[in-house]
Amino acid sequence: MPDVFDELHRRCRAGEQVALATVVATWRSAPQPPGAAMLVAADGTVTGSVSGGCVEADLYERARHVLDTGVPELVHYGVSDDEAYAVGLTCGGLLDVFVERFDGDALAQLDVVAGARQAGEPAAVVTCVAADAGDTSDPAGRLGRRLVLTGRRVTGSLGDDRLDDAAADDALGLLAAGHSGILGYGYQGQRRGSGLSLFVAAYATAPRMIVFGAIDFAAAVAHIGAFLGYRVTVCDARPVFATGRRFPEAHEVVVRWPHRYLRDEIDAGRVDGRTVICVLTHDPKFDVPLLALALRQPLAYVGAMGSRRTHDERHELLREAGLSTAQLDRLASPIGLDLGGRTPEETAVSVAAQIVAARWGGSGRPLAATDGPIHHAD
Repeated sequence: MPDVFDELHRRCRAGEQVALATVVATWRSAPQPPGAAMLVAADGTVTGSVSGGCVEADLYERARHVLDTGVPELVHYGVSDDEAYAVGLTCGGLLDVFVERFDGDALAQLDVVAGARQAGEPAAVVTCVAADAGDTSDPAGRLGRRLVLTGRRVTGSLGDDRLDDAAADDALGLLAAGHSGILGYGYQGQRRGSGLSLFVAAYATAPRMIVFGAIDFAAAVAHIGAFLGYRVTVCDARPVFATGRRFPEAHEVVVRWPHRYLRDEIDAGRVDGRTVICVLTHDPKFDVPLLALALRQPLAYVGAMGSRRTHDERHELLREAGLSTAQLDRLASPIGLDLGGRTPEETAVSVAAQIVAARWGGSGRPLAATDGPIHHAD
């Protein structure tokens, strides 16, 4: 979480010692994904959360202990039992949390991550979080060692050059997908899945949301998109409507013909499989060339506003433009879930809900009408 990292970096720059507890693995209905973190400072201040309150009290005490000893610890939390003071997850999930101490010795690595994030570049921190119990073949002491990756630049070491090379290659793959997770290796980098467990914390660049059509609904969609963590662009060919004043929540407002702007962004490599596109123009001269281009790309989500009649007419024009049935089936149109909303803000909620459902494989149905885990697997 960015606020936890910022606090970690700030306190280490000030010469303080802090304990960082990071979720490194989850199973079933765990409340937070890998990468969620809680920081405990020497003055007792807490930043962040790993479970929404289930295990934080116990984890706080463990973090204080790690602050005192400097010895990192991997903690496993499971389901609460019936004992009055049992520590566990009432949701039925399981999670592993790695607790480690940071101080001025880690500042150079943190500076690298902070610099990459400020430049809008992805970075990853690879930390050794576990070794096989009872293995005495690791005199170097790998637990807590770190690598920091920004592009092909590597800072730090896990204690073996071959291990560093293998971990760097695999971590860059996770970083490209924007995922944090566990990798397993032998002590010299063998990809055998046992020996050492390394956690990759991915600090990926924010995914993009591109909103086409500078209308009132676009302002609400831009607002909720920024809230969800997207880097939001609003694009419209009409300069009188596409202004920063009308879209204060957008990171940028662009005056261009929509399909030309998208073409340039694709060619420049600034659009990827995490990008979501919301077409709110509902005007065929803008919609058709834009959607014909967008639906041919491996984007996370493409939605278009309009009535059912507009949808049918647009579908026919897109077929004439050569799109296949499979490509047309990827179009969310009319855009959003059926929430019954009417205002721009309510419409934005329905659009955001559909984007979240598409990302995680949700059905959009009420949870009370479904069975199985509440949280879908990544």
